[in-house]
Formats: sequence, structure tokens, C-alpha cells
Amino acid sequence: MDFSQINKKKAAIWIISVFTACSLIFLGVQNISSVMGAVSWVLKLISPIILGFAFAIVLDVPLRFFEMHLFSKTKKPLLQKIRRPLAFVISLIVIIGIIAGIIILVIPELVEAVKVIIQIATDFVNKIMAMDKSEIAELPFGEKLLSFDWKKLISSAEDWLKNKGGTLVNTAFTTIGSVMTGVVNIGVALVFACYVILSKDKLLSQATRLAKAWLPEKAGNGILYAANVANENFRNFIAGQTLEALILGILCMLGMFILRIPYAPMVGALVGVTALIPVVGGFIGVGIGAVMILTVSPIKAVIFIVFFIVLQNIEGNLIYPKVMGSRVKLPAMWILAAVSIGGSVAGPLGMLLSVPVASTLYTLIKDATANREKKLNDSASYEEISVSSSEDITQDEN
Repeated sequence: MDFSQINKKKAAIWIISVFTACSLIFLGVQNISSVMGAVSWVLKLISPIILGFAFAIVLDVPLRFFEMHLFSKTKKPLLQKIRRPLAFVISLIVIIGIIAGIIILVIPELVEAVKVIIQIATDFVNKIMAMDKSEIAELPFGEKLLSFDWKKLISSAEDWLKNKGGTLVNTAFTTIGSVMTGVVNIGVALVFACYVILSKDKLLSQATRLAKAWLPEKAGNGILYAANVANENFRNFIAGQTLEALILGILCMLGMFILRIPYAPMVGALVGVTALIPVVGGFIGVGIGAVMILTVSPIKAVIFIVFFIVLQNIEGNLIYPKVMGSRVKLPAMWILAAVSIGGSVAGPLGMLLSVPVASTLYTLIKDATANREKKLNDSASYEEISVSSSEDITQDEN
């Protein structure tokens, strides 16, 4: 076959491919609602699998540590065989124990704080109801309290409850159903994560074989490289962010003990958990903690906020760079941008996953750019050598 025919065939395939892609994009834009509905349905269908992979990535961090230190020098086949399952069980127990400890520590205190807030609000209303109009008028915003039609408010609330009672019941049942579905999905995801973790070497080998067998060499190598970069970034991010959150929570608790601020263990644990979300996570925990401390002492709440701002600056400038180091290869500006976009798209989960995703994209783009520049420089050097060689030949002939 002639080379010109081969080039014409490639050009025809390229034109057909571009035309097909443009047609599909046009149809997708024209029917964007149907496309988004289909995507949502597919994501809902495979959500337990996606969640299972996420659990597997999280569990892989402590599993690697325990697997590295359990029977590391043994040569007995039995011990080598049970090393990974044993490391997995220990990792699962540690993570469940930490979650259970935080729930036991935080939830009762949070419930008590809510009860205190409700009690304060109830006492305030009862106190207002027992006052004369002259006494109410002397209070801050007393005139507005007197001019407010409380009977109309109560009547409107009663009418709203009567009209919306059925809707509220239906919403309650829908919520219960959603919670049960979520629990089932989490259970399926955990089982799936167990299979992924315990057979990850086999799955990696199968994925590599599939990529090399069914994809062009360049595309297959690119996908495998991208998956390796993503795995490394997610693992490093989870390990670094967990350690950083643990340090911040412990320092917050110790500082609160020193300053004699109430709810120290609970707020420290809450700040440590919310600090898993980069940049803004710690402030979420502080906001909840400040409201709880406010029920005991407004002055202590102000002291706590000032203390945490100082602690956050020390942690962000000294501790965070040391802990994370080169774990997350992403500039601070892009971290903030990733957290903002991830929060807008998928809430707290998006904020948590946005940094390793952005770090992976950043690394891949940086490597691709470096390779492209190297090719361009090599091409320019080759052209310079060719020009100089032709000039030398011309001079020799003259």
C-alpha cells in the first residue's frame, strides 16, 4: 500500500472522529437535562462502588503501616499469608475505635449544649411573658418586642402545621428511607472495600494487563501513570491531613485546658475531625465549639476564638508545612481554589476530596508540560544542528 493512501485513510478516520465527537457534544448540549439525569442515575447506581474505593484508599494508609511492621522478617509461609488480613483487621478496628470514641465524646456534650440553649431561650420567653409593658419597654429592643404581634405569630405557626402536617410526615418517611438506603450503601461499600484491599495486588495486575492488551501503548501507559499518580497523591494527602488534624485537635484541647475553657475534650475532638477538611475545616469546628462555650461563659467564648486564631496561624505557618511537606504537590492558591470548587459541587465531601484530585491534575499537567517543553527544545536543538551542519558543508564546498 502506498504511503499517500495510508495518510488519506488516517485523515479520513480523523475527520470522521472529529465530526462524530462534535455531533455528540451538540446533541448533549441540546438535551442537557436528559444527559444530566442519565449521569445522575449512573452515579447513584455505582455510588456504593465509588464509596467502596474511597474506603479502600483510606484503609490502605494504616494497612500499609501495619503490614510493614507485622512479621516483617519472618520467612514462614503461614505468617506471610495472614499478614495482610491481620493488618486489615487491625486497621479497621483502629478506625472504628477512633470514630466511636469521637461520637461518644462529642454527641452527649453537643446534646447537653443544645438543651442549655433551648432552656435559655425558654427562660427568656417566660421572663418576657411575666413582665409588664413598662418593664419590657426598658429592655434593649423593648419597643419592637411590644409592637410585635405574638398571637398572630402563634396562629400562623398553628395554621402552617395544620396545612403542612401531611407534607412533614411524608418528608419524615422519605428521610428515614434515605437514611436506611445510605446505611445499606455504606455496608455494601465496606464489603467491597474489603475485597479491594485484600486482593489489591491481583486487581492491579489485572488492570495493567487489560490496559496493555486493549489500549494503544501510549494511551495505556498514560492511564496507568495517571492512576499511579492519583493513588500516591490520595495516600499522601490522607496520611498528612490526618496527622495534621490530630496535632491541631490535641493542641486545641491542651490550650483550652490551660486557659480553663469548658468543653475542652469535646471541642478538641471536634476541631480535629473538622480539620480533615483543608483550609476551612478547623473554623467549622471552632464555630460550633464557640456556640457551645457561649452557653457557659461569653467571655470564655471570645477567649477561645482569639486563642484558636493564634493557634491556627502557628499551625498554618510552622506545623502544616513540616507535616505535609512535599506530600501534596499543590501551591496554596490552588488548594484554596480546589476547596472552594469542591465545596460548591459536593459539599463537605467535595471539600475533602478536592485537594488530592487537584494535586493529581496539577502533577499530570506539570509533567505533560515538562515533556512537551523537552520535545520542543530537542526539536529546536536538532534544527540548529542541521542548519550549522549544512552551513559547514557549504563552506567546505566553497
